[in-house]
Amino acid sequence: MRGVNRVMLIGNLGKDPDVQHLEGNIGVAKFPLATTETYKDRSGKLISQTEWHTVVLWRGLAELAQKYLHKGSLIYVEGRLRTRSWEDKDGNKKFATEVVGDNLIMLDKRGDGHAHGAHGEGLEGYTGDDIPPLSDPGDTLPF
Repeated sequence: MRGVNRVMLIGNLGKDPDVQHLEGNIGVAKFPLATTETYKDRSGKLISQTEWHTVVLWRGLAELAQKYLHKGSLIYVEGRLRTRSWEDKDGNKKFATEVVGDNLIMLDKRGDGHAHGAHGEGLEGYTGDDIPPLSDPGDTLPF
């Protein structure tokens, strides 16, 4: 039996993407994404619950994030969960679970000047499928 590791999120960037370039000029973008769910409690009061997710985009998607995404951008991102572990300077084991995106759709309304190219061409639906994956980035993230 094979497992499935698939995540789909719609949310807003909590800050501008942090883009780094690794050896070989491989781009990697990292940013927090907020998803908010709203529901009514038993008394009928509207309750909002926000979850924060760390999103990591590689190569072409990282370049697109750097060029077109900004704090507050509304996006759909699809990918997989990856948990990394490391030891901090005091020898304590640390863990981070991230969403490694392989599909990105910009959902900002047309005309806001942020989600589309200079000539108005839409970039919605760009996927990273045509970009060969790294062998296994593992703990090579510089941030």
